[in-house]
Amino acid sequence: MEASIEHLSRGTVRHVETLLIVTEPYFRALETFKRTVPLARQLGIPNIYLVANKVRSDRDEAMIREYGTRLGIDMLGVIPYDDAVQDADRQGRALIDYMPDSLAACAISQLVDALATSERASVA
Repeated sequence: MEASIEHLSRGTVRHVETLLIVTEPYFRALETFKRTVPLARQLGIPNIYLVANKVRSDRDEAMIREYGTRLGIDMLGVIPYDDAVQDADRQGRALIDYMPDSLAACAISQLVDALATSERASVA
């Protein structure tokens, strides 16, 4: 979905089993994350995870992780800031096609694996 809480406030995602809340280490992004969690819980979404995006430092990661902990949401993955994302976008290409071994592409691959593992665990 696009960066918005509209789908949650309208309830159009009420039948979703897993929600990844992607946030960046900036105040407004973290405040949106904070507003998203109660809406997701009200809709009864059983699996809610945090993904840290555009992380430039250990401090960024720690701040986002701590914010998630305060809200009771586990961090599923960390995607580092990567200039390759913008470069691929400028060329109108998907990152995975443009530079599959970039830092962000590798982190996203790890995130997919973590999601698959967590989904198998929640089914068991």
